Amino acid sequence: MAEEGITDYGTAKRKAARSLGASEGEALPTNEEVETELRAWQSLYQEDEQRERVHDLRATAVEVMQLLAEFTPYLTGGALDGTAGRYSAVELDLYADSSKDVEIMLLSHGISYDTLDNRRIGVDAQLRLEWNDLPVLISVYPPAAERQQPRNSHGGRSRHRVRAEAVLELLREAPE
Repeated sequence: MAEEGITDYGTAKRKAARSLGASEGEALPTNEEVETELRAWQSLYQEDEQRERVHDLRATAVEVMQLLAEFTPYLTGGALDGTAGRYSAVELDLYADSSKDVEIMLLSHGISYDTLDNRRIGVDAQLRLEWNDLPVLISVYPPAAERQQPRNSHGGRSRHRVRAEAVLELLREAPE
């Protein structure tokens, strides 16, 4: 995950099982165990690079969140939990009556984006753009979804998310 930028725990576990000659049906580690080992590996082999990447992703997140403030943006994913690596993107959840409203906002600011093939339940649209030479993945949900606790697609546990003010606090707390 750290070396190749794989973000899906299931994909990473299946790939690791194949490389070790194990079948996919054999006992695989939990997502929590994988995340623990990912953090340990990053602290050993990518500490400075990874710390800088997380900072850059968070700073970029704040800028994009400020631009898209009317859509109640939340930061989630590796930039929030500190596991972002060299291939990670800023992951934002937005809440809008229509995903077209978000697209119109981006276009009115001259920001180009791509629409991704959306396979996530409850997500109206997924958009990808570049900001400060960093990838930004935007998931657009209907407004009512904001009141629901989002679930991680990798095992169903609660997924953490924070508003721009909390991201600014994380940036202030980060060691230089």
